[in-house]
Amino acid sequence: MDNSLVFSKITKNTDVVFALMVVSIIVMFIIPLPTMLLDMLLAANITFAMVIILVSIYTTEPLDLSVFPSLLLFATLFRLGLNISTTRLILGQGYAGEIIMSFGDFVVGGNYVVGLIIFLIIVVIQFVVITKGAERVAEVAARFTLDAMPGKQMSIDADLNAGVITSIA
Repeated sequence: MDNSLVFSKITKNTDVVFALMVVSIIVMFIIPLPTMLLDMLLAANITFAMVIILVSIYTTEPLDLSVFPSLLLFATLFRLGLNISTTRLILGQGYAGEIIMSFGDFVVGGNYVVGLIIFLIIVVIQFVVITKGAERVAEVAARFTLDAMPGKQMSIDADLNAGVITSIA
């Protein structure tokens, strides 16, 4: 089969490709990955993160990146799968590939006290970011709900006045 034909069939069914990618991430939660594959996925994750940052920085119109919330959800799920896989390998084998080893050597530099302090800082920052992010999402959802209420109320009043609906007393 021609490669361009296969590519055109795949791009027509992007929802299926997305669903398969999500299922493969969930499989990462369950099945231990080989260190070579984990290194490739970590490199892909770093590249993917840089592409997301660059695209979001250089996007001039908000509608040009309307897929951003879904993309961010997918990236977060992918990173969670990588975190679980690397944690499993570190705790099980003591080694999770060259990327993790190189990054650990670079950040910690052989000093475990520095590593512990950096780890605590990252945990606190992540906790604050996630908490504030969830709070902001809830505020925006509540605002959209409140903004939609007057229109719904006017629609019900108009239907009642037109006799489309009746009040039950």
